[in-house]
Amino acid sequence: MKRIFFLFLLGLQITQAQDITEKDSITQLDEVILLDALKTKNTTGITHSDIVGAKIFQNYSPIDMVSAINQISGVYVHSGALNTNRITIRGIGSRTLFGTNKLRMYYNDIPITNGSGSSEIEAYDVENLSQIEVVKGPKGTEFGSNLGGAIILNPKKAIGKSTSLFNNFTVGSFGLIKNNLSFNHFDGKLRIGLQYGHTETEGYRDNNNFERDGLLLNTSYLLNKNNKISLLINHIDYSAQIPSSLGATAFAENPKQVTFTWRVSQGFEANNYTLIGLNYEHKFGNNLKNSTSIFYNYLDHYEPAPFGILDEFTNGYGLRTRFNGKLNISDISAEYTFGGELLKDEYNWNQFENLYQENNGNGSLQGEQYSENKEYRRQFNGFGTILVPFTEAFSAQLGLNINKTNYDYRDQFNTGTNNKSAKRSFRAIVLPSLDLNYSFTKDKSLYANVSRGFSNPSLEETLTPEGVINPDISQETGINYEIGSQLHFFDKKLSLNIALYQMNITNLLVAERVNDDQYIGKNAGKTRHKGVELSLSYHLNLGAKVYITPFINYTYNNHKFIEFIDEGEDYSGNPLTGVPKNSVTSGLQTQFFNNFYWNTTYQYVGSIPLTDANSLSSDSYGIVHTKIGFQKRMTSNFTLGIDFGVNNLFDKVYAQSVLINTQGFGGSEPRYFYPGNGINYYSGLRLGYRL
Repeated sequence: MKRIFFLFLLGLQITQAQDITEKDSITQLDEVILLDALKTKNTTGITHSDIVGAKIFQNYSPIDMVSAINQISGVYVHSGALNTNRITIRGIGSRTLFGTNKLRMYYNDIPITNGSGSSEIEAYDVENLSQIEVVKGPKGTEFGSNLGGAIILNPKKAIGKSTSLFNNFTVGSFGLIKNNLSFNHFDGKLRIGLQYGHTETEGYRDNNNFERDGLLLNTSYLLNKNNKISLLINHIDYSAQIPSSLGATAFAENPKQVTFTWRVSQGFEANNYTLIGLNYEHKFGNNLKNSTSIFYNYLDHYEPAPFGILDEFTNGYGLRTRFNGKLNISDISAEYTFGGELLKDEYNWNQFENLYQENNGNGSLQGEQYSENKEYRRQFNGFGTILVPFTEAFSAQLGLNINKTNYDYRDQFNTGTNNKSAKRSFRAIVLPSLDLNYSFTKDKSLYANVSRGFSNPSLEETLTPEGVINPDISQETGINYEIGSQLHFFDKKLSLNIALYQMNITNLLVAERVNDDQYIGKNAGKTRHKGVELSLSYHLNLGAKVYITPFINYTYNNHKFIEFIDEGEDYSGNPLTGVPKNSVTSGLQTQFFNNFYWNTTYQYVGSIPLTDANSLSSDSYGIVHTKIGFQKRMTSNFTLGIDFGVNNLFDKVYAQSVLINTQGFGGSEPRYFYPGNGINYYSGLRLGYRL
């Protein structure tokens, strides 16, 4: 029935970049370029960040948000499947075994990182986003000062006064069907963005089916020139089978296979996620404005794994407010921001036996319950910055963030002396940041940053093997030093960005696997993260309406354990586990005859140490993606777009995600590798109508 519905909707697409210049000659391809030019910077003042916009999204498949993020130097996303991603920034997060933590994630300025620091970017559809902004390191004061930094997702919205309806329909290898239907309206006061998306695929591997439905409403109303109210509702329902990781032997024999126990149990996860946010913006005058949001999020997660069935749900709510203003100090006009966010959530999780071995080959079967837990988590972030332009060329910005985190764990299964309930309150931590910026000309600048950051331990890391709160676990802390430049030459045709950084981290959190499904955390030493990040692009006009943009983004990581002794073994001086030393994303974007484009990208990832002793590493790999398309406004109201793409053009066998320090249990081989997809194809049809 769903497929019939999507085919019925096929035929309704229009650009989101209409009416900017009130010219009807804007084509779908122009929309991509225009949206990329209209990037919105969420961070304050001169804080440096990287933005992935529509022009980069156009390089990849509409289900491949990971490759778009990986195009940013200094960032690497381990991706085991559409539902299994781990984002690392400058090596931070590489020691997390599953999921993303040690950074803050925001959706339309609303925090979507839960109370224990976990974020799930896989819950969002790249076709609903206008851009992704990445702050590398703890310098984003108003976005949490986490060691890994911050990621800010911006949903699409109508830009000019217009009403439009568009539909993107994609089919591809591994049974891929994806449809995204979007309605946008803006009349000067009322803005409505409504998107519905559906994705389904059988996946590259066995036991790898994925299906997701999502509904996004992003609407606002301008009450008057000083007041605006907005409502955001994002609901996602997805289920995904889990093939899990493979050992070296199985990976070499057949990367498509599923781990035996996950195949027999037919392991999967089902997620139901809702985010609701209400925002009010008020201008007090020309020199002060405020944006305040209240929000609620809900996650219901059910995961039958071979070693047990996890049934959990989280209720979270909070408030975020931010003031921006200007003040005059002598003859200097300074800019400032201050505010705070309060997040509370209630995490409930129950565990049951999985009786799949007694279910006659029908997969997982829920048995007796063996745990019932609840954790209340509270986190407060207060922040403030002041930007002072001492001269037209030189500016300084001082920022300060204060974080306070509390955990309250309740064991609701055991009674009496066996009860493990406990509380853990971390001390308030003060996190300053200093940014300096010097502009030689309007096209050439030099910047520097010194900032302090932190990471909270995850839920698993706060517990001992007996499931008791560990009173000795501490927050990771670190100091980031960074210097960089942004240079443009030849009327901005040539762009060169370079950054050098060093981050010194103490109280390193280490996750140790104690059995097949249990990890504990401890503070085990110090690391030093040093690196160089380079981005280079050139816009070349060959005449006859042919434009070529070659680009290269390079990352050099020199991350090491400075002091690390674990289980009597001294790993000091070894390269940090889980991080490639070198990575490159390069490519060529070509636009010709106004309506055609052809984009090709190459990603190289160096070998990754898999053990703290550096006794085993993954193989390096390089993969090529290519995509060609045609987009044209057929009439003043109707737009047509067609594209065709190939991922992993040369069918390279590679591990797109790895686990570190894993162990084999029951005589099995340690499972380090999540295979990347083999060669696969996709094609899209975009149709639209503008009223």
